Amino acid sequence: MPRAGAPILFALIGALIAFAGIGAAPAAAQVGVVGRAVAVCVTPAAPDMKPGTLFGQADRFDCKTRQTTMGSGDYWVLSEPVSVTGPADIRIGSLWQERVTLYARYADGAIVSAVTDGKAATRHLQLGAIIERGLPARSSPLVRLLWHVEGAANLRGILNGARIATPAESADANLLMGVIYAGFVGLCIALLTYNLALWGALRYRFQLAYCAMLLSLLIYAISSSGALAWAWPDIVNNDRLRINYAMLGLSATAAMLFARSFFEPRVFAGWLTHASNMVCGAMLVTVLMLVTLAPWQITLLDKVFSVAFITQLAIVVPILWRGWQTRSNYLWMFAIAWAAPIILACFRVANALHAIPWSFWLDNSTIVTMTVEALFSSLAIAYRIRLLSRERDEARAQEIAARLLADTDPLTGLLNRRAFLRSAIGREGEQTLLLADIDHFKRVNDTIGHDGGDEVLRVFARTLRNSVPPEALVARIGGEEFAIVTAAALAVEPEDILARLRAGRMPFDISVTASIGASTGPLAREADWKTLYRCADLALFEAKAAGRDRVRGTVTTGQIAA
Repeated sequence: MPRAGAPILFALIGALIAFAGIGAAPAAAQVGVVGRAVAVCVTPAAPDMKPGTLFGQADRFDCKTRQTTMGSGDYWVLSEPVSVTGPADIRIGSLWQERVTLYARYADGAIVSAVTDGKAATRHLQLGAIIERGLPARSSPLVRLLWHVEGAANLRGILNGARIATPAESADANLLMGVIYAGFVGLCIALLTYNLALWGALRYRFQLAYCAMLLSLLIYAISSSGALAWAWPDIVNNDRLRINYAMLGLSATAAMLFARSFFEPRVFAGWLTHASNMVCGAMLVTVLMLVTLAPWQITLLDKVFSVAFITQLAIVVPILWRGWQTRSNYLWMFAIAWAAPIILACFRVANALHAIPWSFWLDNSTIVTMTVEALFSSLAIAYRIRLLSRERDEARAQEIAARLLADTDPLTGLLNRRAFLRSAIGREGEQTLLLADIDHFKRVNDTIGHDGGDEVLRVFARTLRNSVPPEALVARIGGEEFAIVTAAALAVEPEDILARLRAGRMPFDISVTASIGASTGPLAREADWKTLYRCADLALFEAKAAGRDRVRGTVTTGQIAA
């Protein structure tokens, strides 16, 4: 990657900052934008406070101080004056709380209450992690709302996103959120199935890490959306939030393991491997502590959880820098995968740091941005597999070429003696061995030089190869000595080979002849080869003694043994 790739690197760093911000707010409220927003004011709870009295003491409530600065504990939350006739659904965000009691005051002075503890919150949870309590229609209009929040951890607020909606609006909100989350869940399932199938065929480690990340995000989507509460009505809402923490932590760890196995080994060379192991270990320990110990010291554990994400960010930055320095082939794919989530996720960071106010769609941007990231990460995996396949094909071609070089006579291109014997010994049935030796080859070298002699050997080798069927084995087993093995039923006529040789054109138009000895017999074992070779060599000697440029008829090993 050229130095001009620096903007890509910075984009990646920004994306990872955004990812840390997404993970830093796992328990943030998710409240639908349907209905009418209701402004609220807060005051710490005291033993003498009664709902009937508090409705008339609006001046005791703080409407300006940010809720997140008030700490954990018990609070009363008073709405602004409202005027609602007919049935109404009161919607608030799901936060880490022990118990919330809603008091609704009507114009005739009547006060209706609804208690929402951990299990009740689950039963009244809507898609988008919205706790919704319905109020029936009364003859008098609804004029004000009051909540008694007990055991508020106040990680992201005491009571977020209060709204009043009609039953029809609530149904529409569930439908919209159902479409969004169902789309994300369907995408996760499809990508999970696809990558598991690929892993079964290819067995690349980064595929398993990617599947682990997808599975964690899938469970997070089911849990954070509130769909888990529909499937498991008896789960306590705070336990559902534990699952949110756990799945985000596991997905971050899986993402780190995915990066380690996806990038080339040189990117993680040296201390980065040990550092990434420590970061993943710290995240897993943090998740385990939060899941098992909360609500004990929940505020501290939440901060530790956020620090764990920041630590992951701290180690990812040098990883990306190393990827850029080492010219990683895959860094740009990560940039593309994270380009879309960067802007929205950066806003999430600002929201987690309380720099900007909360927004429903900003809070739900995790699903949208991770959908885009999952799609482009799948493209990155496809690209990675393509490069790996190319590397594998090149390695295979090099291996084949190396094997051919090891088995081939470099001058003639025929098999060498070692490869010839490896292929010949063990053949089934009767085999015919021809030994061909160029006559007076020393005289050829003396006449036209060694370079000319080498060319004679090459021409002779081509003549032999063109004179036998494709399945025959042809080899140069000595200086000017060649061997041919064919099945006895398909034996080549040696005289045809000599005729081709006489008709062929040699370097400097010199005349070159050869003598051939033939032998037929089994070739199942090395001992058979030695016998067959001795017979053919004897026949070749007889051809030389008889005046050369001739063949001595097939001698069977059985005849020699007799």
